[in-house]
Amino acid sequence: MKKRNIINKPEAEWIVEESTELLEYLFEKMPARSRKAVKGILGRGQVSVNGRATSQFNDMLEPGDRVEIETRTGKHDAKIRGLKILHEDRDIIVIDKEAGLLSIASEKEKQMTAFRQLSDYLQTIHPKNRIFIVHRLDRDTSGVMVFAKNKQVQQKMQNDWGSIVSERTYIALVEGKVEQDGTVTSWLSENKALIMRSSQNPEKGKKAITHYKVLKSNDNFSLLQVNLETGRKNQVRVHMQDIGHPIVRDKKYGAQTNPIKRMGLHAQALEFKHPATDEYVRFESTAPASFSRLFKN
Repeated sequence: MKKRNIINKPEAEWIVEESTELLEYLFEKMPARSRKAVKGILGRGQVSVNGRATSQFNDMLEPGDRVEIETRTGKHDAKIRGLKILHEDRDIIVIDKEAGLLSIASEKEKQMTAFRQLSDYLQTIHPKNRIFIVHRLDRDTSGVMVFAKNKQVQQKMQNDWGSIVSERTYIALVEGKVEQDGTVTSWLSENKALIMRSSQNPEKGKKAITHYKVLKSNDNFSLLQVNLETGRKNQVRVHMQDIGHPIVRDKKYGAQTNPIKRMGLHAQALEFKHPATDEYVRFESTAPASFSRLFKN
């Protein structure tokens, strides 16, 4: 199947029947939204007339003009505390999460999470906007993460996650000099301390396969491109420990160093089959510059 990025479809589209000003027309066509919300949609450039984006409330409309409202909540470079929106349409919203931000609430942290920050932002656009968790990134892992815009899409993506995801690429900064590219295969299980354990016994966990490629290395550290064939909890972290090169600052899985003051793991790319179109879409985030600073030419 051909792979391409999504082109957003309009949330709403109308053909003008009588001459009027744009803002008044929008008030009439969106009675369920507050006047403030409608002004916000127009002000963020989500409205186009005959294919031309506009934010001018007093633009005159004439019979036959086509008015469209984009589904996105604003430009995709919109920045909220701890995350950046990469893409949004009717069904999904994709973000670039910063390290240090929880994906969802924990017993110790209820408010400062990717889920809460994104929910609060979207509800300022429209109070009925909601998001649903599809997958998670560890608190200290940065990078690409996707949410569903409704429960049906969430369930579809979670139920089919293993078959719809065609690429999960990470950049990992690990301890020691990795000599060559390789693949790790093991069976992972979780103990009572919530630590994932790796075994070569197929009866002791779920199969996990990780491919890695050396991008840069020196005597102390290596920068790897890591591709997951399976998506188990803490898979990259455990498998880097398995090859004797734990991710920097990952004390839970054997790290002894902390050269960049954060864990050296970044979710660089995610490609999956879109739940509405069945076409493959790919989203990418550049790894932090700090990952490469340890390698001087």
